[in-house]
Amino acid sequence: MTADDVLSILAVLRNADVDIWIGGGWGIDALVGKQTRQHRDLDLMHRKGQEPAVVAALADAGFVETLDWRPVRFVVTDARGREIDLHPLIFAADGSALQTSPDPEHPFVYPASCFVTGTIQGATVPCLSPEQQAYFHQGYEPADHDRHDMAQLRRAFGIATHF
Repeated sequence: MTADDVLSILAVLRNADVDIWIGGGWGIDALVGKQTRQHRDLDLMHRKGQEPAVVAALADAGFVETLDWRPVRFVVTDARGREIDLHPLIFAADGSALQTSPDPEHPFVYPASCFVTGTIQGATVPCLSPEQQAYFHQGYEPADHDRHDMAQLRRAFGIATHF
């Protein structure tokens, strides 16, 4: 997944008038303002109520569903092998959101302050805050790319991470 791919996917979704935020590795690279590693996929958070429009827009762009772990997440892939990992969010009136987790009694929490912007190739993009990124990198054995991503947050923002 290249930076050009990310920007073209974001344009497709912007044209569909849906709200999305970048998470994962591309979200961290957007926060630091440059690509720091190769990326296998693109993680996007979206409003659950806008999911039909998200799916339709991506289908029109050639993406088909390849994994369904709803309500937690689902994945779409195109013929070129580009993969988008989609995470539905349910928003509260105060701008915070919840995402169902594998343990339904403990959903993932998104405070309103975690919805920020970053840059990819000089373009402003919606993404998750450094603190939210660190929050999502807890509770599992990290891979090398996770260690790399957390090092970027520590270096750029002074964020304390657990690995």
